Amino acid sequence: MNWTAIRSIFVFEMFRFFRTIAQSFLAPVISTSLYFVVFGAAIGSRIEEVEGVSYGAFIVPGLIMLTVITQSISNASFGIYFPKFIGTFFELLAAPISFLEIVIGYVGAAATKALIIGIIILITAFFFVDFTIAHPLAMVAFLILTAISFALFGFILGIWAGNFEQLQIVPLLIVTPLVFLGGSFYSISMLPPIWQTISMFNPVVYLISGFRWAFFDTADVPILTSLLAIGLFTGICLAVIWWIFRTGWRIRE
Repeated sequence: MNWTAIRSIFVFEMFRFFRTIAQSFLAPVISTSLYFVVFGAAIGSRIEEVEGVSYGAFIVPGLIMLTVITQSISNASFGIYFPKFIGTFFELLAAPISFLEIVIGYVGAAATKALIIGIIILITAFFFVDFTIAHPLAMVAFLILTAISFALFGFILGIWAGNFEQLQIVPLLIVTPLVFLGGSFYSISMLPPIWQTISMFNPVVYLISGFRWAFFDTADVPILTSLLAIGLFTGICLAVIWWIFRTGWRIRE
């Protein structure tokens, strides 16, 4: 394993993250504050509790998961697409570094960025609502698994994208709606039976449910099912990335 190459990719991506510190840190804090004002104050005044948890606290896991998922995808996809766009990615392919080391460097950096922002969102939430985390270790585990799995997905998008428009279309038109409809701001049990059944086909439901269980010891689906879902998604992403580097799809064009 070429740890020097991995460290070089990781450090370069992290430096790019900290160069835009205002956009990286202030934007999530401001957007989270607005979510708490709109959802926590406006809607929370009409919905006092959900499954025994105050509504303001109930939406905290959903907000964190929304941010971690979108940031993991955007950081990983842009991180690998930009070298393709300017042509330096071909120099990376010619270097004595394996595809696994490339993936570890880019995906590790993207997941780390998303985790940092997720922690910032968590700290910001404490200024708006009072809550305790029932299972801290499980919360950290779910956060790390989610960041890694969606960073892998973002890596695939970055390889696939042929322009900046394609880079944004999947996160904006598919991922974000799935997160909003995956129980970020409500419990699936609040929906009519038919919509509860339909929601079970949304993979994000299992992630948010498991993450919320780590906070409040309550979930829409069994915790084991959530773990299996994120494990399956991660496995699929790894298989796709292996196939991409084996066949050269989109990276030799």
